[in-house]
Amino acid sequence: MTSFHPSSDLVSHSSSLSQFLRVTKQYLPHLARLCLISTFLEDGIRMWFQWNEQRDYIEATWNCGYFLATCFVLLNLIGQLGGCVLILSRNFVQYACFGLFGIIALQTVAYSILWDLKFLMSATFVCLCIL
Repeated sequence: MTSFHPSSDLVSHSSSLSQFLRVTKQYLPHLARLCLISTFLEDGIRMWFQWNEQRDYIEATWNCGYFLATCFVLLNLIGQLGGCVLILSRNFVQYACFGLFGIIALQTVAYSILWDLKFLMSATFVCLCIL
């Protein structure tokens, strides 16, 4: 029968955890940034694949014409994916965060979703994550 030694088991687990952190330490900041910007990355990729639907929705909702609707969707696409790339590459991170805040404000107005509680909570969470 083996005896249970809490202190030796704790030291063993602590040693394993410390070794794991040493090995993964260089990758964790990149993974954390990817998790924080995942909403923008997903939305940008979705805009890329649903380009026509997005443009048609803005054109129909705002009656702004084909050109302005295209410009709006392009601004959203470039703003989101560009901000994600800048944050992941750690270049101009502060400007990228301000740009992503601007995208949130722009979408709030453009999609008329300011008073949608689900969107408001989601946008607040994303803004806090960016900070």
